[in-house]
Amino acid sequence: MNVFRLAGDMTHLLSVVVLLLKIHTIKSCAVWYMRRHKIVRRTYDKDHDTFRHYFLVLPCLLLALLINEKFTFREVMWAFSIYLEAVAIFPQLVLLQRTKNIDNLTGQYVFFLGAYRVLYILNWIYRYFTEPHFVHWISWVAGIVQTLLYADFFYYYIMSWKNSVKLELPA
Repeated sequence: MNVFRLAGDMTHLLSVVVLLLKIHTIKSCAVWYMRRHKIVRRTYDKDHDTFRHYFLVLPCLLLALLINEKFTFREVMWAFSIYLEAVAIFPQLVLLQRTKNIDNLTGQYVFFLGAYRVLYILNWIYRYFTEPHFVHWISWVAGIVQTLLYADFFYYYIMSWKNSVKLELPA
């Protein structure tokens, strides 16, 4: 455990707290079952949520089958989870960009998730220099890809905070 790992874990915890606060504030936890339940379906924005998830899942599975530490079921599934985690925020970022409706809690939630990943990268760098044989290429590359996906959001989040204006992503 080091300061970067602790800060990363606390930031991840903070993102979950912000998510719970949002659920409490809007009095709804409408997520995956939006398409299936009539009451919740009214809040589902079909016009903006057009991202096809299989464009992420299938390539991640194929990548896990090809690039893994050991070709065992457990290791392939671990690699798949790492690859999928790296791109899992992409549909949310696309939806936020399309709707331009980013409330404070949603913006904070996404920011804290990205900050968690940045802090974990600093943790890996620290551990690389302080622990012998600490090399985890799959995690490192996936973490960097994930952080790069957040980069555009970070820029607009920080600019909106700096200028005290509502967060908006460009079309």
